[in-house]
Amino acid sequence: MRRSAALASLSRDHHEALVLAQKLRRATPATVTTSRESFLAYWQAHGQNHFRLEEEILFPAYAAHGDPHHALIARALCDHVAIRHHAQALAGAAEPTLDALHELGHQLAAHVRLEERRVFPLIEQAMPSDE
Repeated sequence: MRRSAALASLSRDHHEALVLAQKLRRATPATVTTSRESFLAYWQAHGQNHFRLEEEILFPAYAAHGDPHHALIARALCDHVAIRHHAQALAGAAEPTLDALHELGHQLAAHVRLEERRVFPLIEQAMPSDE
């Protein structure tokens, strides 16, 4: 899918998140620790900042041209809250469960697909390309 140059770096982040989500979904008892560590390393280095960029820059910029109460924007923001919750729980867990890793992997993948397939096209349609 051709993506606006302004959103290209966020889309590249999404690709990395999808790879990680697959690793979480495929975690086994033998890989539970490394899967958790991989996610937490990604979260600290990239994931949190990615969410901040969308919440503090992209979505407010969209609000100047589109409906800030649009159901897709609300869903993306709610996904952010849920994923943050799972990340905090995973970081604080003495031993993560496979169910927790699998759930986070499914949630992360669904969120990325929502943004790539529905939210970003909504934003690209509403906002002038120079903004």
